Amino acid sequence: MKPWLMLLFLLPAACSFAQTRDAEFNKLADRYFDEAFFRFDPVQGTQAGFHQYDAQLPSMSAAEVRAEIEALRRFEGEFQNFDARGLSPAAAADRELALAHIRGRLLTLESIRDWEKNPDLYSSGVTNAIFVVMSRNYAPAAERLNLATARERLIPRVFQSARENLKNPPRVYTEVALEQLPGIVSFFQNDVPAAFRQVTDAALNADFKKANQGVLDALKAYQAYLKRDLLPRSRGDFRIGAENYRKKLLYDEMVDIPLDRLLEIGNQDLRRNQAEFVRVARQIDSRRTPEQILQSLENDHPAAGKLLDAFRGTLGGVRDYIEKRGIVTIPSKAPATVEETPPFMRALTTASMDTPGPFEKVAKEAFFNVTLPDPGWPAKEAEEYLQGFNRGTIVSTAVHEVYPGHYTQFLWLQQAPTKVRKLIGCSSNAEGWAHYGEQMMLDEGYGGGDLMLRLGQLQDALLRDARFIVGIRMHTGQMTQEEAVEFFVQEGRQVRPVAEKEAKRGTSDPTYLVYTLGKLEILKLREDYKKLKGPRYSLREFHDAFLGQGYPPIKIVRRALLGNDSPVL
Repeated sequence: MKPWLMLLFLLPAACSFAQTRDAEFNKLADRYFDEAFFRFDPVQGTQAGFHQYDAQLPSMSAAEVRAEIEALRRFEGEFQNFDARGLSPAAAADRELALAHIRGRLLTLESIRDWEKNPDLYSSGVTNAIFVVMSRNYAPAAERLNLATARERLIPRVFQSARENLKNPPRVYTEVALEQLPGIVSFFQNDVPAAFRQVTDAALNADFKKANQGVLDALKAYQAYLKRDLLPRSRGDFRIGAENYRKKLLYDEMVDIPLDRLLEIGNQDLRRNQAEFVRVARQIDSRRTPEQILQSLENDHPAAGKLLDAFRGTLGGVRDYIEKRGIVTIPSKAPATVEETPPFMRALTTASMDTPGPFEKVAKEAFFNVTLPDPGWPAKEAEEYLQGFNRGTIVSTAVHEVYPGHYTQFLWLQQAPTKVRKLIGCSSNAEGWAHYGEQMMLDEGYGGGDLMLRLGQLQDALLRDARFIVGIRMHTGQMTQEEAVEFFVQEGRQVRPVAEKEAKRGTSDPTYLVYTLGKLEILKLREDYKKLKGPRYSLREFHDAFLGQGYPPIKIVRRALLGNDSPVL
């Protein structure tokens, strides 16, 4: 038989073998999601669109943590022992992704141990558990009220676990939890009943009222416990340390670059953006200092009552520009809903995107959340806060969160090739893509060369550079929280209220370097892809190919797009 003819016989057999192996792997992945992932975090099941979990809530007890660790160890062994030979490239990458995800979760539970340190984990966690049931109309209101009531009955046990688990929290963690609690109490007191006001079933309403009052009583008792008992003895260290930091990057982002080298990369990007900031400012008006020009930009912001409308107006123009210029395919015409950030999220975020899960079949609403200044703030504090929503940063925030950022990536995620790829990803891809979009859109001509928009984009880039450096330095003992605030102000050119919130966030979000890290990885991938494609390269095709992979670590995307394991940076 001629060699080419033999190859024709062998190819179908090889394809059939790969399909069989992939099917075996997918069964293992399904068991992992059922027995270890959603079993211990049913709220994520609800968020993903699997509504069989909607009445469940983890107790967060130490015994439950031990059971989760045991299940994760078992599946770590199963994935490790699953022979990758014969798998398709996509399934082989999914095996790596699942293993890294398991190891990252084990690191959190066994080494970082935030369940022993962070009181907000409990109070904000139970709030989100109810929010994901009430916020989307995936089932009739009466059915969702019944599910929310079932979850609410389980909430007091969570606060019992908190009292049992919390050992010696960092003071800032307890302070953040206390800062969040008034909004959380208001959420259960006002928002949850209002969401189900149209339900007329008397028995159902009575059950809910009883359960909801139980939650309010538990929250108020927890608030008193934090203030009177836990806060005075909150003397723990928020730093996770260099070794945990290194492992967290390795497992969560598949980045193995040494921390000192990462600091060099972060500082280089900071200096580059600082220099560009000065250059653009001088181009705007060489007679004024960059600080004076930045101040004029910061003063150019809408009033608090007009902020949501300003974002709504910006989004339509950004989308039109993307479609007209063919920058990336946006798979759906459905817009995101712009609304005020839910109360329980306001202490640590100024803007965010809340999308339905990739397996949600009914409720497709997506919410672009914007945190407004607190009506009780003094005028000076409210003005300083609104300066962070100036005309330039409104554009970059809209780009980051919606088009072509998080919302657009979410729309693509529904087309991801596998269940693993839809459910497991990483922040350096998701946040990196959104941050990359801020620069890319202006590079592609959006705004018609408006230098004030470029200055706003650079201010946001400096914010992310500061996060990059602060996260590493704070958690490896090279910087205090107070020094971090000053770094955000002086080096990151942020207003003080934003700087204080950012430094506070960094204590519990150590790897929020992912924005700049991912952006730099994507820029390098784009250049490498452009060289590979030569005259066949187009920006839209690159963006579509990138988003078509889901949101795994860039290492996996590079292998799919370039066919090699070349360095991510």
